[in-house]
Amino acid sequence: MKRKLVAAIGIAGMMVSIAACGGGDDKDGSSKGADAKELTVWLTVDAQNNWPELVKAADDAVTKKHPGVKIKHEYYGWPDKNAKLDAVLATDKAPDVVEMGNTEMLGYMVKGAFAPLDESKFDNSSAWLDGLKASVTYDGKVYGAPYYAGGRVANWRKDVFEAAGVKSTPKTYQELTADLDKVQKKQGDKFSAWYQPSRDWYAAMSFVFDAGGAIAKEEGGQWKASLSSPESLKGLNAYKSVLDKYMHGDKTKDEADRPIVYGQGKSGMIFAAAWEGGTAADPKNDKVGKLADKIENFVMPGPSGKNMPVFLGGSDLAVPVKSKAQALAAEWINAFTGPTGQKGLIAKGNLPNNKTDLATLKNDPKTAVPATAAESNWFVPMAPGWGQVEKAQVLQTMLQSIGTGKKSVEDAAKEADAAIDKVINNK
Repeated sequence: MKRKLVAAIGIAGMMVSIAACGGGDDKDGSSKGADAKELTVWLTVDAQNNWPELVKAADDAVTKKHPGVKIKHEYYGWPDKNAKLDAVLATDKAPDVVEMGNTEMLGYMVKGAFAPLDESKFDNSSAWLDGLKASVTYDGKVYGAPYYAGGRVANWRKDVFEAAGVKSTPKTYQELTADLDKVQKKQGDKFSAWYQPSRDWYAAMSFVFDAGGAIAKEEGGQWKASLSSPESLKGLNAYKSVLDKYMHGDKTKDEADRPIVYGQGKSGMIFAAAWEGGTAADPKNDKVGKLADKIENFVMPGPSGKNMPVFLGGSDLAVPVKSKAQALAAEWINAFTGPTGQKGLIAKGNLPNNKTDLATLKNDPKTAVPATAAESNWFVPMAPGWGQVEKAQVLQTMLQSIGTGKKSVEDAAKEADAAIDKVINNK
């Protein structure tokens, strides 16, 4: 998977209402459209370009069981997919299956755009990765099936650390910081031993979750921000320590250009999406020279003594509530995301949607690091107003204030909590 997940695209602007969607009487879509003769499947170009044979296999499985069914596929790029989906959901031409980035699901579930599904009808649903299951669950109901996952790993330059006397990747956070101290001392303050953009909330919240904190918690049906809890503050202070000691780049930046900076040779390490090291080593970004031979991934240790919990990105598949073939759509999704499909996706370099398959990858040196890292994961609060929090960039603003020293950790967290509490329970 070599794309950056599009976070919460279209959530705030989506004008699909529950009334407009009209779900009918079938509570989980288990029988609606079981005898449909046509199926329209919307996927992103990732499937079209990288695993078309898996799409065909799912088609074949469905048509074998339902002779005469016609399956139509449409493929979209990530930037324009949701605008097209929003437009079509206002008509009676809705697709029957649609691929969503897992951070995109919430806004559509809140608005009632997707049909509830019977989780028991999906293979391996009992073993779905926690973060992915959270992304398809709202108000106690399941509205999609996880497709595949993408996690985060640490990536460092072996040459830089070996030059500082470090011979192997760290197993504990204490070992990591000791190694970083050696590199920082040797390279000087114009070099970032760890290039960690301040505004990268995916990394920052990993520290929060590692310390036992959370962005927000649900109590009695209401969500309340908890960034100023003692646990969350402990995580944020650990994050600030990284920024103060090892990050010597622009502390107003987010993670968008991290692979470029890493490829330019200005940093010894990053904690990032698994594909970012490869992007940095791409010849068009590699200013170091043969960077691909000098970098390696490892599981990021956390200050808690456990592996750092990572944000689990990925894709989900959902059935629009206006679909006239909901049951058939669910069958196609299961054929595509079931055991055979997962095997194919793994072979293409993706992480599976379930713990059973993930466990097998830990035994292969080629996949052990991302598979192990993905075991401990977190996801955003599945609150009705979370999309508004993301749109307002509350977390990024807090983290920039912390990173630049504009505000103390405590004051920035309290301010963020107040901003979150204003909108997090609003649909």
